[in-house]
Amino acid sequence: MSEKIKLAIIYYSSTGNIFTMAQRAVAAADEAGAQVRLRKVPELASDEAIAQNEKWVRHRQETKDIPEVSFDDLTWADALLIGSPTRFGLPTAQLKQFMDTTGPLWAQGKLENKIVSSFTSAKTPHGGQESTILAINNVFYHWGCIIVPPGYINSELNKAGNPYGASHVSGGGKTPSETVLNSVGFQAARVVEVAKALKRGGMD
Repeated sequence: MSEKIKLAIIYYSSTGNIFTMAQRAVAAADEAGAQVRLRKVPELASDEAIAQNEKWVRHRQETKDIPEVSFDDLTWADALLIGSPTRFGLPTAQLKQFMDTTGPLWAQGKLENKIVSSFTSAKTPHGGQESTILAINNVFYHWGCIIVPPGYINSELNKAGNPYGASHVSGGGKTPSETVLNSVGFQAARVVEVAKALKRGGMD
């Protein structure tokens, strides 16, 4: 029996949409036969700022037991799936700050050849989803990873998201629909399947 693919799903979420998508990704990756770790990046916003948004306060409390990501999670993983809301067409400062700390791992070559993909959420249909995913992928290029996009090879991606990665439109307080969740589930399963194929091929 072959060893399970190890997938780390790393995310930042303020009011819960990206977290909901990450949970579906966990379920899909588990069904695809992966060993999965779900990790959040540390919060940078002040308690005062968080207190001004009831959804942010509630989500913070609901996810207080989700472990924060560590370097060990990155080196442990064969594959990474990273999610972030859009902030002016870019990933959040919280995610970027964590990624900025990974220089020591990068310098040691401990991030190269990992299978990676990313997903996002924004308020409007053209609110920066694609540019946010591409910005996250810029880090992957520097790490020496192998980016696996969902493409348009699944019907759910024609209904929600884009070929770069699953995405959710949150305007009006919308939570991720079943179509959006199916799209990120497909993306997670695809990451696992490509990681399996690479491992069978013998790349270290």
